[in-house]
Amino acid sequence: MGFHSPDRIAQKIAEAGAKKAVMPIRQTLILGFLGGAFIALGFLLDVRVIANLPKEWGSFSSLIGGAVFPVGLMLIVIAGGELLTGNMMALPMAVFTKRASVLQLVRNWVLILISNFAGAIFVAYFFGHIVGLTEIGPFFTKTVAIAQGKIGDSFIQALISAIGCNWLVCLAVWMAFGAEDIGGKILAIWFPIMGFVAIGFQHVVANMFIIPAAIFAGQLGWAGYFSNFVPVFIGNAIGGGVFVAFMYWMVYKEVNGNDVSQASNKIKKAV
Repeated sequence: MGFHSPDRIAQKIAEAGAKKAVMPIRQTLILGFLGGAFIALGFLLDVRVIANLPKEWGSFSSLIGGAVFPVGLMLIVIAGGELLTGNMMALPMAVFTKRASVLQLVRNWVLILISNFAGAIFVAYFFGHIVGLTEIGPFFTKTVAIAQGKIGDSFIQALISAIGCNWLVCLAVWMAFGAEDIGGKILAIWFPIMGFVAIGFQHVVANMFIIPAAIFAGQLGWAGYFSNFVPVFIGNAIGGGVFVAFMYWMVYKEVNGNDVSQASNKIKKAV
C-alpha cells in the first residue's frame, strides 16, 4: 500500500486548494450539495445504529456510532464532493503558498457553506422528517438528545470542541491525500473521523443535519441552531486553517530550499 511523504502531501493539498479556488460556480454548488448530503447520511446512519443500543453499554455506543459515521467522508473523498471543513484546510494552504487569494478563499467557503447546508437540510427533511427516520421511537429520542447536547455547549465550549473536530477531520483528509489506493484512503479517513465522533466534537456540517432534524421534529428552534453555528464555524476554521494548514506549511514551506509552491511548479514542469 503506497503512500506519499508529508512534504509531498503538503504540495498536493496546495495544488488541490488552488483548483478549488477557481472551480466554476455550478460545479462547486453541486459538489457542495453532495458533500453536505453525504455527511448527513453518515450521521443518519450513526443515529439509526446506536439509538436502540442498551444504556448499559455506555460510551461503547459512541464508538459504534463513530465506526459507521466515516462513510460520509469516504463518499466525499472517493466518489466526489466538496466539504466546508476540508476546504478550511485546502484553501488556506493554497493562500499560504500564494496559489490562491483571500478573496477566492472567501468565495469558495461561502459557496460551499450554502451548498453543504442545502445537502444536509435535504437529508434531514426528506429522510429524517418525511420518511420519519429521525422521528420514530428511539431514533427520535436519540436525535433530540444529540441536538440538545450540541446547542447546550457554551460559546467557548463549542468553539474549542470545533477546533478539535476539524483538527481530526483535516488530518483524515490530509492522510487520504497521502494514500495511493482506495483501501489506503478508507483507512486514513476511518480512524480520525471515528475519533472525533466518539469524542463528541462539534462539526459545522454534521450539525447542519442533526440540529435541523430536531427542529423539524418540533423540539428545537432556529435561534438555537444559529447560536451554535457561529462558534462551531469559527472553531472548525481554526482547527483546519491553523492547526493543520498553517502548521504544516510552516514545517514544509521549504522543500530542498524551495517554497512549497515553487516546488509544486517545478514538479508540474517536469511532468
